[in-house]
Amino acid sequence: MTALQQQGAAARTASRVLATAGTAKKNAALEAIAKTLEARQDEWLAANAQDLDAAREAGLRPALLDRLTLTPERVAGIVAGVRQVAALPDPIGKVDRMETRPNGLIIGRRRVPLGVIAIIFEARPNVTVDAAALCLKSGNACILRGGKEAIRSNRCVTELMRQALESAGLPADCVSLVQDTSHESANELMHLDGYVDVLIPRGGANLIRAVAKEASVPVIRTGEGVCHVYIDREADLDMGARILVNAKCSRPSVCNAAECVLIQEDVAAAFLEKAVPLLDEYHVELRCDETALGILGSRGVPAVEADWDSEYGDYILAVRIVKDAAEAIDFINAHGTGHSEAIVTANYFTAQHFLDAVDAAAVYVNASTRFTDGGEFGLGAEIGISTQKMHARGPMGLEELTSCKYVVYGEGQVR
Repeated sequence: MTALQQQGAAARTASRVLATAGTAKKNAALEAIAKTLEARQDEWLAANAQDLDAAREAGLRPALLDRLTLTPERVAGIVAGVRQVAALPDPIGKVDRMETRPNGLIIGRRRVPLGVIAIIFEARPNVTVDAAALCLKSGNACILRGGKEAIRSNRCVTELMRQALESAGLPADCVSLVQDTSHESANELMHLDGYVDVLIPRGGANLIRAVAKEASVPVIRTGEGVCHVYIDREADLDMGARILVNAKCSRPSVCNAAECVLIQEDVAAAFLEKAVPLLDEYHVELRCDETALGILGSRGVPAVEADWDSEYGDYILAVRIVKDAAEAIDFINAHGTGHSEAIVTANYFTAQHFLDAVDAAAVYVNASTRFTDGGEFGLGAEIGISTQKMHARGPMGLEELTSCKYVVYGEGQVR
């Protein structure tokens, strides 16, 4: 067996223990993790500082450095997220259907863990804890494979969590980290049939597409975020400007950040007059179609065709002028990734048509796309935002990390 197969086998064994551990024990383990991260956060921050030094030397972009960075405040938020997950209802064992058949059989459908979940992600050390917490509460063992930029942070926090698990009476192998960050280790994890029940890639579009194309284990696609904000002719333009700036600039490196604004032609000049000064505060580069460029002049740069399909993850915004809501909807459905889309309008009927016609996991009326998040949706932390339609869609919380089994009670019935 290879080292990764041995890791998979250990995770499979641990998953069987975890599946029957019960809510109290899982919650105790999550609290042990929270307390350990609080008490020993200096170790995690020191490891993260080493990652940041290496990333700066490698020339990592500022937006990606932000994703990589841990601070005491961010650690406190991560710890709070662990406790929020512990406080959520346990989905395991929940019976969502029970009926008696004409032959007297009582048939029920019960929630059960998926088993072993592998997660491939990039330079986001918070994902290591979020993913582990959600997997633990939903009764799943997890194999984590982060990017090389965060390897020191991930090694440190995974070891802290494994020690906390053992102190709570659960196997350390409920959570494990792939130590090798090479392409070969990712490729082997994608083909770890017999050990991994589902693989979840969490990162940029290139990572997600590569995993979906290559993997032989089942994959749930998450995170591709080419998100749009459409400013309708009946929009409150001041509101629209605030929403756009929040959606683009509050944290441009995340998947629910807006990458493109579509503006109805009748209000384009007036809207840009309000929005551009706010975008200027963040030095946002505007990549414009011909009509928008005619309004903005040298403030914008000409867009190329690739800009309409780009997830920048940076202070860059594509700007396009459209005739009406119908054109905006068609454009979004052609160029969006099914993540999060928003309309700003005072027209109820336009808003309802947008909600019905736009094909995405989350569709907003008069609100920022930045709310697509497990915590904001009341799910606790989330393991990712699923942009596919099978099994799970949108923020993947606890219930989305379960499957079901049918339980059948009889009194000697035979067929």
